[in-house]
Order: sequence, then structure tokens, then C-alpha cells
Amino acid sequence: MTGVAAEMTEAAFLGVENSATGRRWAGPGAEAERIGLAIAQRLDAPEILGRILAARGVHPDNATEYLAPTLKALTPDPSTLKDMDRAADILVTAVRNGWKIAIFGDYDVDGAASSALLVDWIGAVSGKPTVYIPDRIDEGYGPNVEAMSRLAQNHQLIICVDCGTLSHVPIEAAIAAGAKVMIADHHLAGETLPVCDAVVNPNRHDDDSGMGALCAAGVVFLLLIAANRLRREAGEMAPNLISMLDLVALATVADVAQLTGLNRALVRQGLKVMAGRQRPGLKALADVAGVNSHPNAFHLGYLLGPRLNAGGRIGKADLGVRLLSTRSREEAEGLAHELDRLNADRRELEASILELAIEQAEQRPIDGPLVWAAGEGWHPGVVGIIAARLKEKFNRPAVVIGMENGNGKGSARSVDGVDLGSAIATLAREGQIEKGGGHRMAAGLSVAGDKIEPAMGRLIDLLSKYMAVISAPRTLRIDGALSAAVATPALIEMVEAAGPFGAGAPAPRFALANARVAFGKRVGDDHFRATLEDASGARVDAIAFRVMSGPLGAMLSESKGRLHIAGRLEVDDWGGRRKAKLHIEDAAVAE
Repeated sequence: MTGVAAEMTEAAFLGVENSATGRRWAGPGAEAERIGLAIAQRLDAPEILGRILAARGVHPDNATEYLAPTLKALTPDPSTLKDMDRAADILVTAVRNGWKIAIFGDYDVDGAASSALLVDWIGAVSGKPTVYIPDRIDEGYGPNVEAMSRLAQNHQLIICVDCGTLSHVPIEAAIAAGAKVMIADHHLAGETLPVCDAVVNPNRHDDDSGMGALCAAGVVFLLLIAANRLRREAGEMAPNLISMLDLVALATVADVAQLTGLNRALVRQGLKVMAGRQRPGLKALADVAGVNSHPNAFHLGYLLGPRLNAGGRIGKADLGVRLLSTRSREEAEGLAHELDRLNADRRELEASILELAIEQAEQRPIDGPLVWAAGEGWHPGVVGIIAARLKEKFNRPAVVIGMENGNGKGSARSVDGVDLGSAIATLAREGQIEKGGGHRMAAGLSVAGDKIEPAMGRLIDLLSKYMAVISAPRTLRIDGALSAAVATPALIEMVEAAGPFGAGAPAPRFALANARVAFGKRVGDDHFRATLEDASGARVDAIAFRVMSGPLGAMLSESKGRLHIAGRLEVDDWGGRRKAKLHIEDAAVAE
């Protein structure tokens, strides 16, 4: 790997110093272009693919392996994770001896997928485990004393997935009631760990496996690899784990884990499994979401993930894991339609709160390291989405808190380079909030209503050390310019060979220079659909989401002259015709 991913040209790309979204455009530097050409020659591939790889830090010597990441090459020995051998032994012993097993999961996609992984594996070698997903409103995130004590009364083993690392008291209660408890998690750990039978978490302080980028489903997958190894050594049947990679891919993308290293291989292979449409729940969900092409990371993150999350946000918390683990086509179709309906309800609820949150945030200084908002009756199931919208609008870490009966439940979202999870964990340790934690880019918290103001003030103090990062001029990185004529499905398929794309590996972004909006209209609540025509007269369809209330929407809909337009290419299969479409992210007046 090289440092060329961060190298940008001195001159603004296409001369754009201040775009509609207030960003400076930057293209690849001379060194990146040189390496891109070398990669293209090494691969005997088009130069554009070489440039894309070079911009993502790929060296010519590693290009072949990068385009074909394998689990064999990138999967570590699971034993390198602390407590992994102990956890695998407990799991294998439990299924061998017919113990009653309970899975305590989180209510988001990662929690549902992690739970479903264990349901699949345990079901293949033993009986059906109990799955418990806490209610977001009544119980909140993670294990609680009442639920854990109740599970311990009739289960010999409780496995906490995507939660548990900070749940000392509830886990003590379960152990006191006679159950064994083990944890498979990825959230940031505190100074001490719960006293239980095993804590497998690459983000515990004494774990040096280097696997901290895994989501919980990735951790559970490594646990199952270790368990399969023990079963093979004992001459026992080991379930097929490759068929479960669709769940790992879904969770990795939906949890915004970095798509590098092992995560990239897991998602790439998982998408292949998902394309086979063998899991009834994912097949049904893809159908209601309108995914009628080969699945990609965009589908997982923006179409499937939000629908699965809708159950935990405003519906029944266990709908997601039930959908992912069912083997009944009829049940899957019913659950998928219910989640689709809940997602539509969630969008309406989100829209009603977002405007209030923006107005409140703007009443406070927005040039500091944090924007935040809190409101009575704001549904805790959507505050995370609202926080993400505030982060996008103000380019600042954001916290949004919903209040009810004097108690607040909030979610936080961060920007690159700012470890928000650690800062919120510090608030919890200091007693500024009742509890809180998460990871670098996202976190949750609970806080008494009369402590919100001082807690946010302290959080601003903690984040002030990141002001240089937060205040740095915003840059939009462009992989290159292209004409509408070459924007074809064939080009997109070639570009996708460098994927999957997502967090840590952004999808290639291209600029259409000197284009005009030949046709455009507002669609939906805040979107803009257009046909763009470049200087040669060639045309390409385009869409811009959630822009009509801002300067980008105004520029696209009102400009009569030539524009430079930047975005990501995707294949549009609507109506059975495959054609390229540009997902517009920014624009600037062509000088």
C-alpha cells in the first residue's frame, strides 16, 4: 500500500474551488496517476481502473490480489482474539451436551445478523436456541438485569452478541442465577470487562489481534470458524459457513465497518452468496425493496439495512432476526412486507423531527466541534438517523436526544478523524450521563433531562482537540472526468471489479464537465431527477437525493448554463433496460 490515496493535485479539479456544497474538488496527483498507469499495465486493464485502484492506495505489486481478495489469505487464526478458544470450547460443549442456549442480541442489523448466524449454526448441530432482542424504548440497548435473570432461569448458556461489553451488573445477575455467559461484541470496552466465561471483542484493551474493524457479525463468524475446527478435531459434523456469509456481508456494510482487509473479503464473498437468493428472508426483503439486479454494497446499506432496522426503531425489536433466520418462504414474505411498511412509517416520523432538530441546532453556535438537539417526545428509534442528517448538513459530530418523562435517550454520529465513541464513554465514566458508548463513528447514550446541557458542554470540551480536523476545508475527491458517452453499464461493471465500496473504500466518483441539465424535475419529497447533456451532445440520466431544500438542488433546477457535475455511477435496471445513471453529489458553475 502507498500514501497516494491522500495525494491531491495542487490545482482544484476542473478549477472548482467552491462548489454548490461548499467544497473544493481535488483529483489524483501526478504520482497517483503514474501508479495508476503502472497498475493498468500490470493488469492489462483500462487506465481508469488503474487510477481508481491507485487512489485507494493499491500498489502495482498488490493489484491482482486486491481485485480477488480471498478469505483464505485474509482470515486470521481465530485464536489470535482474546478468549476465543475459551468461547469456542463453551459453544461446542453446549451443543454437544444439549444445553438450552439463549442469544441476547442488539436490535440493529448487526445484532440481528449476528444472532441469525448463531441460530443457523446451532440449529444445524443441535436444537433451536432462544433469541432475545430487547425493546429499544422499554429496555434500551444491551443486557438488563430483569431480562438476563429471566433467561438464566431456564438456559444454561447465554451468548450476548453486538452488546454486553459494558453490561457488568446484568451479566453478574445472570451468572448468579446459574447460567454461563459469554460475549461476542465489537464495541469499545471500558477499563474493566464483565466477569463472565468469555469476552470475545477485538476492541477490548488487551486484544492485539488487529481485528478491531470487524462488526459483531464478523466476530461471530470467527467464533464459528473456531467452533467448526473443534468439531472437526472431534470427528463431528461442521456446518457450512460459506453459506452464512450473506449475513456477515449485510451486517458489515449496514454497520458502516471499514471495507478493507478481511471485511472487504467477507463482503465480496457474501454478496456472491446473496446473489444466489437462497435465504428466504433476504430474498423476500430484496423483492419488496426493488433490488432486481446483482446485489451490491449500496443495496445492503441503503435499501435492505434501513428496512431491517425499522423493526428495532419503531416496530417489534425481533422482526429483523426472525426474517433473517426463517426458512419459511411464506413467513419471510410476511415479515418483509411488515418491515417495508415500518420503514415507510419511519421516514415520515424522521421528516417530522428533522426540521425541528435543524432549527434547534442552528440556534446554538455551529462553528464549534459539535451540533446537538433534544426534544420532548422525539422517538428514540429515529434519533440516530436525525443525528446522521445533522452531521451531513453541518459537517460536525452530532448528538440528537429524545426526551420522555425527564429521561433522554440519544444517538451520536461522527465525522472522519473524530473518535466520538471514546468521548461519550468518558462522559459515562465521569458520571455526566447515565450510560453511553459505541465506536468511533457512532454511539448511544442515556442522560437525565436536567443534565443534558452540562453533558453536551463537557462533550464539546472533549471534542475541542479535534477542531483542526473538523474545521479543515472540505474536499470532494474526484477519480477523473468522463463523458456521458462512455458512462455505460459495461464501464460500471469494470469499475465494480475494484469493489466492494463503502466506508474506508469509497465508490469512485467522476465528474461530467461542461454539462447542462437538458431535462429536470423534482421527484418525491426532496429529490431531483435529470437528464444531463455534455458538450459533445451525449446524454446520461441522473438523480440527486435530498437536495431540493439546499443549494445543490437550486443550482441543478435553476441553472441555464453549463455546470461541472460530480457523482457516482450506478446501473439502472428499471423497466428491464440496463443503463447507466449518475448519482449526483455535487455541482459547480463551469467558468
